[in-house]
Amino acid sequence: MSGNTILRGMATVTYFADDLEAATRWYAELLGVEPYFEFPGPDGKPGYREFRIGDYQHELGLIDGRYRPGGASTEPGGAVLFWHVDDVTAALEKLMSMGAKEYEPRVDRPSGFITASVLDPFGNVLGVMYNPHYLEILAAAKA
Repeated sequence: MSGNTILRGMATVTYFADDLEAATRWYAELLGVEPYFEFPGPDGKPGYREFRIGDYQHELGLIDGRYRPGGASTEPGGAVLFWHVDDVTAALEKLMSMGAKEYEPRVDRPSGFITASVLDPFGNVLGVMYNPHYLEILAAAKA
């Protein structure tokens, strides 16, 4: 464990999709990359696919909705993971042009932060954010 924290960094975010094939195509188009990893379900059909994306090669996983935990809601809500983007307005336009629906509109927050979120076509909340601290940490890591 590093420092005094138990949480060391975002490892994988996963989204459920009742149509894993359609979700894989949608995210591959959005991200501009194909999944690098696939894991079959017990029936041998794909059950999970994973993309590596962004500056830190974070993992975005898609899980076939058949494997949603019992009692898990199929309605959007709860925590929102925000992905840093350089232009929130452009990201929203791209997402909406691909069939995403507005969940929370663009909000200009103090100190240069800008947030928004959409529902992907599979019912998952996808947050986008311009985060000046993200850019500072990225620049320091490259120095």
